[in-house]
Amino acid sequence: MSVRSCGILPPYLLRAIAANGEAEDRARAVAALSLSAVPRRERAALTQLAGALLLPPRIKRRTVHDAEQGRVLPGRIVRTEGERRTRDVSVDEAYDAAGKTYDYFRRVHGRRSLDDHGLGIRSTVHFGEGFSNAHWDGRQLIFGDGDGKYFHRFTASLDVVAHELTHGVTQYATALGASGQCGALAEHFSDVFGILVKQYWLGQTAAQSDWLIGADLFTDRVNGVAVRSMKAPGTAYDDPLLGRDQQPAHMRHYVKTHADDRGVHINSGIPNHAFSLVATRLGGFAWEVAGRIWYHALTRGHLGPRSQFRHCAEATTLAAAELHGTDSEPHDAVRSAWSAVGIEVRDVTSPRLGIRPQRDTFEPPVAAAELPFG
Repeated sequence: MSVRSCGILPPYLLRAIAANGEAEDRARAVAALSLSAVPRRERAALTQLAGALLLPPRIKRRTVHDAEQGRVLPGRIVRTEGERRTRDVSVDEAYDAAGKTYDYFRRVHGRRSLDDHGLGIRSTVHFGEGFSNAHWDGRQLIFGDGDGKYFHRFTASLDVVAHELTHGVTQYATALGASGQCGALAEHFSDVFGILVKQYWLGQTAAQSDWLIGADLFTDRVNGVAVRSMKAPGTAYDDPLLGRDQQPAHMRHYVKTHADDRGVHINSGIPNHAFSLVATRLGGFAWEVAGRIWYHALTRGHLGPRSQFRHCAEATTLAAAELHGTDSEPHDAVRSAWSAVGIEVRDVTSPRLGIRPQRDTFEPPVAAAELPFG
């Protein structure tokens, strides 16, 4: 069975360390790949059950656990809602970042937690020994401390925490699939709201943002600025050990591969680029217009578990029309951005798109490259 990862780090980065690193680095990377497989399977199963879960009170409720470098979840409770700061920086970062993500969704989109019914947010820090990843496993957040050599602790990055929590939002709102284009869309929406949460709390306009996901993760040893660049996919890193950023920015470079759950962390660069084009064209604070369009598309039944890129293009175009009108600047910006990445949007009137397609129906216009990873 192939390893499947739902973490912020694409599995091919960990495989690169497993193949090229020193002995201790290889062992940690192999362990991280193994540990990363379980949360993905749990998240996929829980996605199917999301609609049947009991709904708790609609209030903010955070709990942080400490795994103490072990692998038993959730671990010892170390901080709950309203308690004072601890002496553990990872605990407090996880608590604060979960709160900022909750507050962003509440203030900007009127959403009360991941399920919109006040679901408690549970986090576990210090998971594993030198574990290099962060996950949403369908129930909670899981954070590694990083290996200290290539990766810093994963609680240090607000956009990483928001990215993982958005997987929870998607789980309840749309239940996008975990592989191929639907899986890449799940990664895309997590990157979109990861960067918007960061921009919101920094008070940055679209023009001021770095559009980088995981800019706090790499150590100085790595030749790179982040795990992904939404503005310039394919440019985030180029490192002798980790390899080169594989993300495409246009459908002509779409990557067909069996690795990375058929390219979920790779091909998400295409819709990521489209969103950054919309936000930068409209200017100002990206969460005010572009972010609300993407949230509307995600949560109003416009997408489904098997939606493809063209469905997302249609859904966001429809959302722009519903929110701003078909003759509006946002509507034109969305259609133009998708066209710029190689996806033409027809006139859209249906509110339910991509709910039942049985397979990926979009074929790249040119032969796509295969990744050099198993």
